[in-house]
Amino acid sequence: MTDHTKTIVESNNFIVLDKYIKETQAVDSYQTEADLERELIQDLTNQGYDFLSNINNAQAMLNNVREQLQLLNNVHFLESEWTRFVETYLDKSSDSIVDKTRKIHDDYIHDFVFDDGRIQNIYLLDKKNIARNKVQVIKQFEQKGNHTNRYDVTILVNGLPLVQVELKKRGMAIREAFNQVHRYSKESFNSENSLYKYLQLFVISNGTDTRYFANTTARNKNSFDFTMNWAKSDNSLIKDLKDFTATFFQKNTLLNVLLNYTVFDVSDTLLVMRPYQIAATERILWKVKSSFEAKTWSQTSSGGFIWHTTGSGKTLTSFKAARLATELDFIDKVFFVVDRKDLDYQTMKEYQRFSPDSVNGSESTAGLKRNLEKDDNKIIVTTIQKLNILMKTENDLPIYNKQVMFIFDECHRSQFGEAQKNLKKKFKKFYQFGFTGTPIFPENKLGNETTASVFGTYDKNKNRGALHAYVITDAIRDEKVLKFKVDYNDVRPQFKNIEKEQDIKKLSAYENKQALLHPDRIREISQYILTNFRQKTHRLQVGSKGFNAMFAVSSVDAAKLYYECLKDLQKNSDKPLKIATIFSFTANEEQDAVGDIQDESFDVSAMNSSAKEFLSSAIADYNAIFKTNFSVETKSFQNYYRDLAKQVKAKEIDLLIVVGMFLTGFDAPTINTLFVDKNLRYHGLIQAYSRTNRIFDATKTFGNIVTFRDLEQPTIDAIRLFGDANTQNIVLEKSYEEYMDGFTDVLTGEARRGYTEVVKELEQRFPNPDEIFKESDKKAFAKLFGEYLKVENVLQNYDEYASLKELQTIDLNDANAVEEFKNKHYLNDEELAKLTAIDVPAERKIQDYRSSYNDIRDWLRRERLAEQKEESKIDWNDVVFEVDLLKSQEINLDYILELIFESNKKIKDKIALVDDMRRVIRSSLESRSKESLIVDFINHTDLDKIEDKASVMDSFYTFAQIEQQREVQELIRDENLNEDATKRYIMTSLKREFASENGTELNAILPKMSPLNPLYLTKKQSVYQKIAILVEKFKGVGGNLK
Repeated sequence: MTDHTKTIVESNNFIVLDKYIKETQAVDSYQTEADLERELIQDLTNQGYDFLSNINNAQAMLNNVREQLQLLNNVHFLESEWTRFVETYLDKSSDSIVDKTRKIHDDYIHDFVFDDGRIQNIYLLDKKNIARNKVQVIKQFEQKGNHTNRYDVTILVNGLPLVQVELKKRGMAIREAFNQVHRYSKESFNSENSLYKYLQLFVISNGTDTRYFANTTARNKNSFDFTMNWAKSDNSLIKDLKDFTATFFQKNTLLNVLLNYTVFDVSDTLLVMRPYQIAATERILWKVKSSFEAKTWSQTSSGGFIWHTTGSGKTLTSFKAARLATELDFIDKVFFVVDRKDLDYQTMKEYQRFSPDSVNGSESTAGLKRNLEKDDNKIIVTTIQKLNILMKTENDLPIYNKQVMFIFDECHRSQFGEAQKNLKKKFKKFYQFGFTGTPIFPENKLGNETTASVFGTYDKNKNRGALHAYVITDAIRDEKVLKFKVDYNDVRPQFKNIEKEQDIKKLSAYENKQALLHPDRIREISQYILTNFRQKTHRLQVGSKGFNAMFAVSSVDAAKLYYECLKDLQKNSDKPLKIATIFSFTANEEQDAVGDIQDESFDVSAMNSSAKEFLSSAIADYNAIFKTNFSVETKSFQNYYRDLAKQVKAKEIDLLIVVGMFLTGFDAPTINTLFVDKNLRYHGLIQAYSRTNRIFDATKTFGNIVTFRDLEQPTIDAIRLFGDANTQNIVLEKSYEEYMDGFTDVLTGEARRGYTEVVKELEQRFPNPDEIFKESDKKAFAKLFGEYLKVENVLQNYDEYASLKELQTIDLNDANAVEEFKNKHYLNDEELAKLTAIDVPAERKIQDYRSSYNDIRDWLRRERLAEQKEESKIDWNDVVFEVDLLKSQEINLDYILELIFESNKKIKDKIALVDDMRRVIRSSLESRSKESLIVDFINHTDLDKIEDKASVMDSFYTFAQIEQQREVQELIRDENLNEDATKRYIMTSLKREFASENGTELNAILPKMSPLNPLYLTKKQSVYQKIAILVEKFKGVGGNLK
């Protein structure tokens, strides 16, 4: 076996290795899950883990924790003391997963009073000397909860289960291991008195692909997209379980990840750092320590820059670097310096999210000075402007002679000027580091300086001098950010030449002559945005959640014209888009790099009166929507900025029009589309595009960029500069034709079938979706329709597909309608003939397919839950049900009720109406559980007497609440339940939208029976299942229980 310890020693004790020699696979034969488990435990034992074969139940685990904590703390617990320690601290009955995680991160030292009165600190973990923590491994631990589960491999630290490993045999989809972890979380990890609530990390592997992720209850961090591979410092992935074990599971590495490279934030979300974030943090700390020891501070060689692409989590990396630097004895203060006031606010919010007590921000230069004089917080967040004023006005501050570290966010622009000279003059012992996703290189510099010349070059032959690099191609390969789909929308022939113009001087002239702001052009673009907004943002279905969008324009004048035009065009709409805008004064500062987005200050007073008047009017519109009271006065305007950021992230604003603000440093994963009428270049282009490419869920496959100027070449130039030789193929999404006809994926080499082939197979193999009976056919259909959902989800973003879908609603025998369609979509006869030749399934047929897909998913879940299930010969482990994609086209209850009202006018036969509605309801993931309720409503209501859509909704909600009362009373009577406790439990469940078996609420409603009675668990499970179904049926529509 290869000896890796030598490699680790040569890497300055970095846990993210510079070099690693891949394990040669001695055995090429087929490996079962049991084989993988055996090999993993053997490898861990070889690396110094203790394997405990006798720990497979809760009591044995608790006994081991006692033994390990006694060793760690050099104490001995009497039986009574240990019981009290467990009940009052270690495993309180009221503890949730969040409480346990807080014990690992914040409350890991407990003041315990022994029986003889002495008080001693009991440590769960030693975070100062991590080698003192004992690491052990167990397998096949059995845990009882809603179901009895056996866990594959658990890693214990001081006896506590902190890492859970779930394995699947080679060749099986790794997602199945992820799904299994989810099942365990619901069924048993978090059951009462389970030490598994202490779990911090999950590791999943099918032998070939191994990933880790944090144990979190945050739903937006709880998808497969947030799993990650381990890697070397050059970002090459370490995927095979054998190699992952030799690196990530090295005791020192694992303990460092658990104790130093995780963050438990103020929203109770556990974050674990990705390898490139750890690598950058380690290299910054190494640079500071080695420069201090060599006494080479205040030189460019004592710093460096981190080139991590936009959207890769730079704030978390910089925070960890700052936080760990404060733990170095010789560092007095760490400055986190941003370049703009809006980023100052965002960074404070982010930093305080990670650790509210460790960070100081300041409203003014005087506030900054006061914070420097305090000893409590070592991290100071400030803007370069405040810092520069301080350095110019204060000549003799004690901090100038102390050891300080500067971390610059987006290290470009202002830092290269006056502030940089003042800093070097005033501070005597500093180390400075810059973070950027878009460095200034010789190719895009305007002045004399580059990022490397200011912050230092680590190795000019590697990463273009960066201390660590993680570029856009790395992030897309790792699925940490999305690709961009860039459309140049050129449907305005009279403006084509102007839109292609690249010369900045000529463009300014065109702007000044109003050519680019011509009313016809503004109106055409505004109409295009309104017409295509719902398609681009995945909101075609009424009530579907979808995404929101930004619109980057070239000037305040442009923002005003677009805002007013969009407002005018939708004044008669019954469901207008909520549109907001923000901009401010832009100082005419010299740029350091081509394509910088100019800074806008919060100083509204410097704007001309026309711009200020328009901004006041737009803020008044915003106030009317959100019942707020903001204005253009400086303090109030800052609060408007903050509130607007919050509403955009919450998807309460549909379209945000901006000039410069929000185009850099603003993160809202809900944004999937950027409309652009602005000539973007290099840094500014990547920054603006990157507002759209944050991962969210399976429906968001790329960032949609719709440009109304020809940015094709600037886009290619920018992604080549900030990526590598193959960047263009990796960063830009495929064409419409490729998704229709199929293509080979550049990254994976995998052949991807196109829409036409998938639809053809779907219609040939499954012409009647309700006649899929054999299990093998169910599996084949589930895979094929999942493939259809994926390709159709992508195509929704293409204008050509929107035209194709619209064509299905046109009567091809109506010459006028056909001509109108051709003119609207700029088509000639040949192009129209091509469109009509494409086979598109009817909407009704797709509804039937969705219904069958949902039926098969429900059937499979029931099969898996069945206790006495016959062993099926068909392996379903490679089938992934595309739930997010189903939800993206969700038909909500309001839509179904409106449909009942409309359909009742046309169909006077209730049986036919019920059949039609069943089809719609069963195709919906959310509404399926309400099928019987809706059908009963139709059958028991005289629909002809209902006058309008609002009345049908009122009538249904009244009906639902009466039914809920009746069913609850029936359940209480039939099951002999405690009436008050049952109603409380059901109301709580309806509020949180699901019934939970955890806690004591469920036990309280059951008839009096000893928990030792063999019928107790059966009764509990039966009652729980009935209440779970009832909650699904009435959530969102039920009322208070009387």
